[in-house]
Amino acid sequence: MKIVALLNGRGNNTLKDKNIREVCGKPLLAYPAQAAMQSSRIEDFYVSSDDEKIRSAAHSLGYKKINRPEEFGRPDSNQDDVILHALGKMLEDGVKPDILVILLANSVSVKAEWIDRCVDEIQNDPTLSAVVPVVSDLDHHPFRAKRRGKEGLLEPFFDFEGQKISGNRQEIGDCFFLCHNFWVLNVKNSIRSKGGQAPWEFMGNRIKPFEVESSVDVHTEEDLWRSEKWIKENL
Repeated sequence: MKIVALLNGRGNNTLKDKNIREVCGKPLLAYPAQAAMQSSRIEDFYVSSDDEKIRSAAHSLGYKKINRPEEFGRPDSNQDDVILHALGKMLEDGVKPDILVILLANSVSVKAEWIDRCVDEIQNDPTLSAVVPVVSDLDHHPFRAKRRGKEGLLEPFFDFEGQKISGNRQEIGDCFFLCHNFWVLNVKNSIRSKGGQAPWEFMGNRIKPFEVESSVDVHTEEDLWRSEKWIKENL
């Protein structure tokens, strides 16, 4: 199976130039980019961005540039459009991925062995649509969440009428949150298919979790500090 990495980074962010901010002596995007380069599975490497500074930083690490159109570089742009645009540019190069490793430029929480294990899962079971890192978080289980009702009072998100829902987090089942560090897609079963799971429909419907202990993606100055801490503890 042809395996290709796609590093995605948008220039239009609230935290200016966050994807190339220095973290432990390297630009932030260098951590996911180099983890993929260290993978024993990936053959080709691309970066998609609307920002030339991001494209150039990744290019210096061995990534081929994809100039992302302005309409796909807005805060409300969809990953689906970004990925399909990149796949089109790859095809122009004669590169047709079977497995696409999506790397998020604003997360340092990527290890080469994690990528390899996720790729292996798809190679061992081609019916999967994606393998994605997740963290377990029972404290924020959706059964424990509330929303503001019509009178401004709290109410549950779900209709629990006739059911007894335990307030004990150990009794309410699994709760996983997707990490935004990298995702491994089986292209034909995910982005090329129809009707994937909301809200990330590009992942398809047969998504296998790869559980990790922690992950950090950068949106604030505090997240940069948390990223440095993660690097020192994990890399």
